[in-house]
Amino acid sequence: MTILLTEFAHGAKPRWLRATEKTGAFRLMNFPISMLAATNPGVAYIWRTASIEGKLIIISLVIFSIFAWSVMVSKSFQMRRARRLNDLFLSEFLQQKSVMDIHTRRIDVEGCPLFAVYQNGCVDMEARLRTPDGDRRHYISVKSMEHVKRTLEGTVARESLVLESGMVLLAVAVSGAPFLGLLGTVWGVMNTFAGISQSGNASLTAMAPGVSAALATTVAGLLVAIPSMFGYNWLVHNLRVQTVELDNYAQEFVSKLETEFLKDED
Repeated sequence: MTILLTEFAHGAKPRWLRATEKTGAFRLMNFPISMLAATNPGVAYIWRTASIEGKLIIISLVIFSIFAWSVMVSKSFQMRRARRLNDLFLSEFLQQKSVMDIHTRRIDVEGCPLFAVYQNGCVDMEARLRTPDGDRRHYISVKSMEHVKRTLEGTVARESLVLESGMVLLAVAVSGAPFLGLLGTVWGVMNTFAGISQSGNASLTAMAPGVSAALATTVAGLLVAIPSMFGYNWLVHNLRVQTVELDNYAQEFVSKLETEFLKDED
C-alpha cells in the first residue's frame, strides 16, 4: 500500500496499471472515452492531460452509469408489464361470480403482483375451509379470517419489495456520483498546484490543462447523477402508485372473502 501511494505521489504509473496497459485491458476500458473523444477534440485533449487518478474515477463513473441505466430500463419494463397484467387480472377478477373462481380454474398469471396477492389468499382460504376429514366448510371463523388477512398483508409487503429491488443503486448514483466526481476534481487541482509549485511556472498555460482535466470528473459525476435522479423519481412515483393499488386490492379482496365465507352473527 505504501509503495502504491509513493508511486502515485511521484507521478509514476503503478505496476498494476503498467501491466494492465500491456495486456490491452486498459485500452478496452478506454473504448467509450475514445469514441466520445473522436467526436470532440476538446474532450480528447482533456482525456490526454488527465491524471491517472482522474481517468480511474471517470472510468468508474462510466461503469456506474451503465449499471444505473440498466436498472432504469429494466425497472421501467418491469413496472410497465406489472401494470398491464394488473389491469387485465383486475378486469377478470371483477367479472367472476364467486371470489375464488379464478383459483378454481387454476389460472396462472406470472409476474402479476395482484395475482400473487390473490393466489396466496385463496390458497390460505382453501386450507382453512377444509376440515380434518377432507370435507369443505361453507364458512370460517373470525379468527381464521384474521389469519387470511395477515397472509395478504405479508404478500403485499413481499410484492412491494420485489418492485423496489434495485432502486438502491439509483439512490447511490444520485447521491454518490457527484461526490466521486468532486473527489477527482479536488485531487486533480491539488496535483496541478503541487506541480506548479515545483516547476515555479504559475502561468495560465501551465495551469489550464490540469484544471480542465480535474473539472472533467465533476462533469462526469453530474452526467451520471442527473439522469439517475430523473429516473429514480419517476420510478418511485410509479412504485408508490402500484403499492397503493396492491393495498387497495387486498382490502377489496378481504371484503369479498368476508362477504362470501364469514358467517353473519345474529
